[in-house]
Amino acid sequence: MSGKVFRNGASGLALSVVVACAAPQSADNLEPVAIGGAYQAQYRQIDTDRDAAQFLQSATMNAAKCRPAIGGDNLLSNQKYTSGDLYALRGELLSRGDLVEFRLPEDETFSGDYVVSRDGTVKLPFIAPVPAAGRTPDQVAGAIRRALINDGHYAEVPLMSLLIKDLAPVRVGVSGAVFEARPTDIGGVAGDMVDDRRQAALGASTEGRNLSVALRSAGGIRPDADLSAVRLTRAGRNYTLDLRGVMRGENVDDIMLITGDEVHVPSRECFQDDLMKPSPISPPGISLYLSNLTQPATGNAPSAIGQTVREVPYGTRFMQAVVDANCVGGARATSADRSAALFSRNPVTAVSAVIERKVEVMRSRADRDDYDPYLLPGDAIACYDSGVTNLAEIGRVIGVIGAVSLLP
Repeated sequence: MSGKVFRNGASGLALSVVVACAAPQSADNLEPVAIGGAYQAQYRQIDTDRDAAQFLQSATMNAAKCRPAIGGDNLLSNQKYTSGDLYALRGELLSRGDLVEFRLPEDETFSGDYVVSRDGTVKLPFIAPVPAAGRTPDQVAGAIRRALINDGHYAEVPLMSLLIKDLAPVRVGVSGAVFEARPTDIGGVAGDMVDDRRQAALGASTEGRNLSVALRSAGGIRPDADLSAVRLTRAGRNYTLDLRGVMRGENVDDIMLITGDEVHVPSRECFQDDLMKPSPISPPGISLYLSNLTQPATGNAPSAIGQTVREVPYGTRFMQAVVDANCVGGARATSADRSAALFSRNPVTAVSAVIERKVEVMRSRADRDDYDPYLLPGDAIACYDSGVTNLAEIGRVIGVIGAVSLLP
């Protein structure tokens, strides 16, 4: 072909179009994706023998790569904490910036509103600062009572109370096997969401400063997370929490965090299929990048790719998204041979992977689940038309070029 010269511009370009639309090369990957050595065994090359599809193997292949859980495999379902003082973590804990009201009847000297200072203390007049961060209101009230007696302000302190008026947001660090490891602010309330009646009431509480909120704010746990030994570091002390019950639907204590806490989720260095489902600590959902345009378009809306298509629940599989992107269905004569490619990235190694699946192959195989990957945040999907559609498009292009070539 290299030695032949075409005099007719339309014929030469037509042949170029045919060559350009030939079957593309298969994607190369740095990781051993084809044999099941990537993040998900579901990425591996499809076994051509349909008769051998007697059982599913991917979950077992994934589990075989897991290192033992740090917290062990035989903890009782009610053993939520494997180390540290349980009492020190429970309850509504104060953090810097919190607003409290201290009441001492018939004593205006000490009664009033106080903010937990940056150093974590409450500063009442005439007594030393009282440590408050990481303690319950009752613990702080008890410390104030002792200070008032020890400093000689009272021989016996009368009835008194310390109540929360408003809870400030807290900043905590989240690292390890989460999708967006970073410091994160949790617990804040937007100005337009403030409830005046709640602001005026005493005894404020919140679920917005819980451990689960911090994990989800950091992108949610990854499928390789070791939930048996999530580490919480507070004031230099480590606590090890077993959060596996969350994925089993058990009522696990959701620890209230304070500013300065550090949360680390270790990795089992493997893909765990049983973590790929919605939960309070999983990613809230997945926003997909999609491409399904036979003809160039001015935007996604004319191609039926909009907000409802781009967002799918966590735990969605590749072929579900392919259907959601309008890549499946239509006339069998022209659409049965469509394929779709998945662009993903191993969150442990940060190495990308590309796989491609024939839609009809996935539809017809009994073991389709073995080759149907779970989608991860940031994944992208590209759909390709069938050979018949490609030929029709080539014919249209040749017709247009031929018509142009006939113009004087």
